[in-house]
Amino acid sequence: MPDKASSSKTTLPKREADLFRDVVKYYESKQFKRGLKAADMILKKFPDNGETLAMKGLTLNGMANSRVGNISSGGRNTVQSLEEIRAQMKDKKKEAQELVKAGVMNDMRSHVCWHVYGLLHRSNRSYNEAIKAYKQALRIDPGNLQILRDLSLLQIQMRDRDGFVDTRFTILNQHPNNRIHWLSFALAKHFAGDHDGAINVIDAYYGTLDEGSSEKQRNYESSELVLYKCKIMLEMDGQEEKVLKYLDDCRDIVVDEGALLSTEAMAYLRLGKFEKAKEIYIKIFETGAHDDHKIHSGYMCTILKLDRATCIQASNVRGTQTIATLIHLDTQQKAKLLEAYQTEVQPLMPNSNSLLSIPLTILEGDELIEAIDFYMRKFLVKGVPSLGDDIKSLLYVENDKSGKGMKYLKRAKDPLEFRSIELLDKICGLVDGYLVALHCGKSRFPHSDDLQPTETLLWTLHLRSQLHEICGEYQEGLVLVDRCIKQQPDGIEFSERKARLLKLCGDVENAAEVLDSVRELDLQDRYINNKTAKYMLRANKPDVALQRMALFTRHEGNPAQNIYDMQVSWYEIELARCMIRKNDLGKALKQFAAVIKHYEDFNEDQFDFHAYCIRKVTLRAYIDILRFEDGLYGTRVYCDAVEGMIACYLHLHDNPGDTSSGANEPDYSSMTAAQRKKAKAIARKKKKNKVESKVSNGEKSANGEGGKICEVDEDPNGELLLKKNHLDEAKKYSDLLIANAPSRISSWLIQYDVSVRRGKQLLALQALYKAKQIDPTDSDLFFCIVDFALRECPKKNDSNAIVLDIVAKEMSVLLCGKSVNDYVSQAAEKIRKDPSTSLYERICVAKALVRVNATSVKEAASLIVDGGINGKYANILNCQKALKCLKAFGVGANELKISWMKQVRERYQLVKNFE
Repeated sequence: MPDKASSSKTTLPKREADLFRDVVKYYESKQFKRGLKAADMILKKFPDNGETLAMKGLTLNGMANSRVGNISSGGRNTVQSLEEIRAQMKDKKKEAQELVKAGVMNDMRSHVCWHVYGLLHRSNRSYNEAIKAYKQALRIDPGNLQILRDLSLLQIQMRDRDGFVDTRFTILNQHPNNRIHWLSFALAKHFAGDHDGAINVIDAYYGTLDEGSSEKQRNYESSELVLYKCKIMLEMDGQEEKVLKYLDDCRDIVVDEGALLSTEAMAYLRLGKFEKAKEIYIKIFETGAHDDHKIHSGYMCTILKLDRATCIQASNVRGTQTIATLIHLDTQQKAKLLEAYQTEVQPLMPNSNSLLSIPLTILEGDELIEAIDFYMRKFLVKGVPSLGDDIKSLLYVENDKSGKGMKYLKRAKDPLEFRSIELLDKICGLVDGYLVALHCGKSRFPHSDDLQPTETLLWTLHLRSQLHEICGEYQEGLVLVDRCIKQQPDGIEFSERKARLLKLCGDVENAAEVLDSVRELDLQDRYINNKTAKYMLRANKPDVALQRMALFTRHEGNPAQNIYDMQVSWYEIELARCMIRKNDLGKALKQFAAVIKHYEDFNEDQFDFHAYCIRKVTLRAYIDILRFEDGLYGTRVYCDAVEGMIACYLHLHDNPGDTSSGANEPDYSSMTAAQRKKAKAIARKKKKNKVESKVSNGEKSANGEGGKICEVDEDPNGELLLKKNHLDEAKKYSDLLIANAPSRISSWLIQYDVSVRRGKQLLALQALYKAKQIDPTDSDLFFCIVDFALRECPKKNDSNAIVLDIVAKEMSVLLCGKSVNDYVSQAAEKIRKDPSTSLYERICVAKALVRVNATSVKEAASLIVDGGINGKYANILNCQKALKCLKAFGVGANELKISWMKQVRERYQLVKNFE
């Protein structure tokens, strides 16, 4: 904010000008009442002063945003008091907007008025409007540093990269002696993709420094700038030699030794100087970085002398991945790695867990079995619950991702894939041998003389139940885990495993009860409490789930509001899905909308870092968080919430009468006059008690937190969301998915669903093509293609010759040049020849067969029933989808429906509500 009034239509005298400076000062220190008092004193003498009007409006807006107001005296918890306060806040915001607009209108040549107008828009998150106001202010006062700074912050927030570069360049030209302006301009160039420009700016900044300046001494800020420049150069092609030379020159400045070594190693690796890179990786191991798998992957690249692209891929591995788990290695390559680890790495870190787990991804044959045997024995004695997950991570199948013969590995997911892996059979044999040896009274592992504690047998049983689980043998796993619980009833991990197995068997209610009972063993365990709440939601018990969650929220106020404030997205998504199952779409929409709002807040939160990170010179971390925020709306949780919103709106569009909400009134038409009167009285009383309870919580929070008013949800049941235009809302959210998650096939399939309902044939066609580029074998895509081929001709507004011609030609390409009947019949024949075809694919093809009338309903249903239970992904969820499909086929599939229910109950003996 400016520290004085500018020359404008009404120039203030000295006394009023000093008061105006006080108004600005009070606003910045959030002393809003004093600021209003000072503004009113000016306006008594100069009621039309635009700048003062604008500042008064901005102060009122700040007061409303901070929710500071006078709470009614006397402590009366009445509906009127809280409603008055909230109405007062709303009126203040409205008055603030009117005052600022009046100020601009009274003094349109004042940069202060336009600056304030921009600040008002920024506080309301209307960033584009704020940018327009700032630019107008700069037309009046081009050199105003504060406005330029505020404009640059909004430009980086809105990712106006070119505008950000221009603004930072203007600031730098006006104030070239400030280091922050140089770094900001360099970062702007980097973020805009001009790497050469960013390097030149940093070099120019160094050229302005004296030889003995602190910026060239050994300290954190100088070190970060050196590493940031190296980061920029490594993102360019062919700059590795320059990186190495620069690091050699600046070695005495860099404080972060680990980052220095990692950068050097990566540069040598990309240059193909593997011996030098290996020496540096050995140094990194000596510093104690034993369990960083990125370092291990780089070291493997030096041993195998891999190509540049694979070396770059190695620097981006996540978790416990290494090169050995990313690409297929031949026997000779594996032998090289093993020899290197045994001779060079093992002596440096003999006690590292990584040296136990990494060889498991390299060894083969009997040596691998021996290593797994040693690994399992060690961690069974220690009682590590995640041992089964470690073993599961070793089970890979080959996958040709590139389609060019380069074999990559992918982790097995389905029980059918796990059962086809020979290594798993051998591991199960080892564990069975442990059980026999430990259970026969010797309490020893096979071929070992060391006595083992009793708990070792329990953890071995637990491990074997995990192996049964990944093979889809849930009943056998339950038998073993029950033995563990019988011997150690207070073993939380055993009960958690039992709950998981029960859920996979289809008995979610008992799974939730098991977790709830074990939760009481440790009431301070937040993890098991959250797991219990999740299972309660899966069992359609939202009230119980909320009670469990309330144990770890603030004790005052509404627990649901506390959960919303803490942004617990996983809970809200599970609750939304629970509400969908209960056919309460209003509340489901409400929860999905809450998750979407959280992510908007996450995006807004980065605003605080724009100035801070540059000031603190945390440039590497800052550029990483900016790039992360660029992909924020493409993350899985956000996409799940948006897809859930769209699914609800499409369901409401297809079923206009199905707008049920938990807040709907009972059907009074079927009641007598006396019954109707009584029911309405009860409803009024419930509503009054509910509102008063919320008001009480709100005012209690306000009285306890220095005047802050607790937010009260005006639409807890999502009725306002239900009243919106369903198709328009679905389109709005599908556009968000396409813009932010174009690599997800579900984004394009949803775009297709929305487009066909809107009658947009070309958009639907485009969505199918995009989806086919991502995964041409997707089952949902197959059904969408068939659905599109059978749709009626485009609507009148699209029924021109060009559209008809495009749809006809491209439809032939999607159908591979076949008719719809032949396309579906060929898919059905392929399934009959492959017993391992996934159950969901069988469902989609069976629905398509019935849709095109290519065969009888009975024959289509047989595609599901005959072998579907033994195919891939025949979990309880897909079995329920198959049953729903068979029911939709009608009378012709009754016999096969009964047969299917019998098969599922034989496979999942504990399943409930499967009818």
